[in-house]
Amino acid sequence: MLCDLDNVIRFYDMSHVAALERSAGLAEGTTAEVAYAPEVDQPLLLGRIGKEEWVESIARGLRRAVSPTQARELAVAFAAAPSWADQAVVPALRRIREHMPVVLVTNATSDLEEDLLSLGLSDLADHVVSSARVGVVKPDRAIYDIAVERAGVPGERCLFVDDRLENVEAAAALGMTGVHYRRPQDLHTAVAPVLGA
Repeated sequence: MLCDLDNVIRFYDMSHVAALERSAGLAEGTTAEVAYAPEVDQPLLLGRIGKEEWVESIARGLRRAVSPTQARELAVAFAAAPSWADQAVVPALRRIREHMPVVLVTNATSDLEEDLLSLGLSDLADHVVSSARVGVVKPDRAIYDIAVERAGVPGERCLFVDDRLENVEAAAALGMTGVHYRRPQDLHTAVAPVLGA
C-alpha cells in the first residue's frame, strides 16, 4: 500500500489562523491560498528552502492585503499550526502492515521525520518517500516509481491512497489501484478483502 500523509493520516488545526484572519478582515482560507500557491510551497516541498524561508514567502504574499506585522503573524501561525493523527486511520494502517508493506508517499518538508516522531508515527510504515528528500513532488511520475521500488512489488500490485484526485489519477495511469480518500470508510472499504473484513 502506498499512502499519502496529509488529509489522510495527519490533519491540521487551523482555528487560530482563522481567528487571526477574521481579526485582520481577511476571508477564512486566505493564508492557505497564499501558502499553497505553487511558487510559494514548491521550493519547500522540494527541499530547496526551509520552513523559515517559507514563512517569509507567505508573509510577503499577504502584505498586499494586511500590514507587515499581521502578515508575519499569520504566516508564523500557519506554519506552526498543531496537527494530529486520525485515530480511525492509524490503527487500520497498522493492521494493513501486518499483511503487506506500507509506504508513505507524501509531498512534505524536510521536517517530516521529526513530525512523524512527534505524532508517534515513526513506525507506521515500512518506508517513507518524502518529496523534500527525493526532490520530486506528486503527481510527477518519478515519485511513484521511487515508492513502487521501495515497496518491492510491481506497480500493478500497489494500492495508492490520496486525498487529491490528480495524485490518484496519476497513480492509476501507471497501473496502480487508486483510492480517492475523503473519509476513513474509503480506506476500510479498499482493504476489507485483504483484512478479511
